Amino acid sequence: MRTVSLRAEQDGLNHRYLRATLNRDGALVIEGHDLGPKTAPVSSDGEYEWSRTILREHIPQLLMLLDEPADADILSKLEQNWTGPKSYELESRISESDIPSALWTWSG
Repeated sequence: MRTVSLRAEQDGLNHRYLRATLNRDGALVIEGHDLGPKTAPVSSDGEYEWSRTILREHIPQLLMLLDEPADADILSKLEQNWTGPKSYELESRISESDIPSALWTWSG
């Protein structure tokens, strides 16, 4: 299974990770994992995890939202254009859009 690292940051005791994969059904799964004191607003033990799943039939809509061709390979476009600091804009665009997705969160 191909995984694209969108974010791998460390700032002192704080670590932030974000990655994207396609599951067996072709849905896009974006998974985040934050560790450290900056998670305090949402986590009592310094750990916060989440994932957002966008079904395969909504990936063309997501690509257009990201100003990419609707028939492009989503993982390639994410890797080319939406890593590092741009990963924050990616999250913002998705969460503010009307693209259907399933969000899962966990905090300690």
